Amino acid sequence: RHLSLHDALPISQVELPADPSALHKVDFCAAHRYQGAGFLEITALPRLAEEASAIESGDGFNWRVETYFVDSPGSEPRQTLKLGIKGRIHLVCQSCLQDCALDLAEERQFVMVSTEAEADAYPIEDDQQEPLVASQHFDLLGLIEDEILLSLPLIPKHPEGTCQPHASSFGGGG
Repeated sequence: RHLSLHDALPISQVELPADPSALHKVDFCAAHRYQGAGFLEITALPRLAEEASAIESGDGFNWRVETYFVDSPGSEPRQTLKLGIKGRIHLVCQSCLQDCALDLAEERQFVMVSTEAEADAYPIEDDQQEPLVASQHFDLLGLIEDEILLSLPLIPKHPEGTCQPHASSFGGGG
């Protein structure tokens, strides 16, 4: 007999590799539950490296990914991706113009959809999770980097009172 989509597919658990180059192509169309974690050096994230004012030992980001399927009535189960990021980057403090170490921690949740059209039609009110278009060559590394970039402050600064403002930030002679 033919298997229909409604037959429960065995969903296997797959461990994501920690190697950054392997994260460029992850098959999110397969019936897998993924989980994995690793540490990314700033240099493994070229767009982030451009933002960094300095790279010191210990700089970089721990990432954690977990996907699971959620039953949605009347349609295929939806794949949900949870992403956790925690780490440190050095940016230029906009007050004293010196390097400033920033600790960031983010938790994000996404829902996998099949097409761009489905992503566009996804209800915006659902701010708990954003839609991502699943593919067989999904760039998970790119997603991690995007989320780190989005979490950077627009105006990085040392904590209040811990640095001396640079003369030029008052418009005085530099």
